[in-house]
Amino acid sequence: LLTSSTTVAWTTVPNNANTCRSLSQTTSLNASRGAKKWSRKKAWLEKRGFTEESEPLSATTSTNSSSETSSSSSSGLCTVVGGGRIGSLLSSKGETILLKRGDTIDPDGSGPILLATRNDALDSIVDNCPPNRRKDLVFLQNGYLDTFLESKGLLDNTQALLYLSVPALGVEAVDGITSVNPEGLTSSTGEWAQALSDRLGSLDLKCNVVGMEEYRPAMFEKLIWISTYMLVGTAKSCTSVGQAGSDYTALVESVVTELVTAVSKKEGISFPEGTMARLAAYTDVVSDFPCGVKEFEWRNQYFYNLGDEECPIHNGLLRECAEGGKLGFELP
Repeated sequence: LLTSSTTVAWTTVPNNANTCRSLSQTTSLNASRGAKKWSRKKAWLEKRGFTEESEPLSATTSTNSSSETSSSSSSGLCTVVGGGRIGSLLSSKGETILLKRGDTIDPDGSGPILLATRNDALDSIVDNCPPNRRKDLVFLQNGYLDTFLESKGLLDNTQALLYLSVPALGVEAVDGITSVNPEGLTSSTGEWAQALSDRLGSLDLKCNVVGMEEYRPAMFEKLIWISTYMLVGTAKSCTSVGQAGSDYTALVESVVTELVTAVSKKEGISFPEGTMARLAAYTDVVSDFPCGVKEFEWRNQYFYNLGDEECPIHNGLLRECAEGGKLGFELP
């Protein structure tokens, strides 16, 4: 948020699930250009509750605008957009600016901007983000984001697959550590991947930093998980993904196999051996998660658009749900 020429002191005061901080300016800016920059920053901060009268911490922190420094530091300042379950979790540790509806991203800031929002909010967030900060946007959403990211010129941005569950606001998160993957399934790639991993690590949650070559099949694997278990569970009136996996094991395995084959053919991706075992083990960890076919355009539509020849079981289940009035939208 603040440039390397600015030294600030923070104080942390608990306020429900969020963290409020106060700011004491202790820097003298000589150049008129620098003074104007600080004036804009100060106004932006005061709008969010930061005041000069606040009591500082005993230790004074100097922030650095270098993304290299920020991405390597576990205590680096980051911005979190979204105050829901995931956003509140990510903002509960470390120096954080938490932005909610109506707030704006500081054009003079630095560090990762963690987007903990629904997919349908992404378009306006990106469009309203200062152009110089768009490279700092970190996408945490479920689903197939490639088409959206490409349309915004953000395919190289940091992305993450969050294999964790937060049952309710303020409740302790359930990590995606399974019998098959004790190292955890959450992974991230890109410039701010390490910073995200450090932030999750401070919350006792695991996150693997990987390259794009390893990330891409993992991304499709998670897309397959959420598209399969939610769909089978909805079609068969299951109350949870755990019930879908245990009562309709053969059907789940058939859909997973079908989608893995379809993605491999379409994208030229080779999945590591053991996809079904990994997905089943993760389902055991979040077995109580309710079923529902949601955010169709970000999830199941990718497979639906591949056609009945490639995804006959998946598409048939979607039509079965539509005919039974179990979808909150109309199929294309």
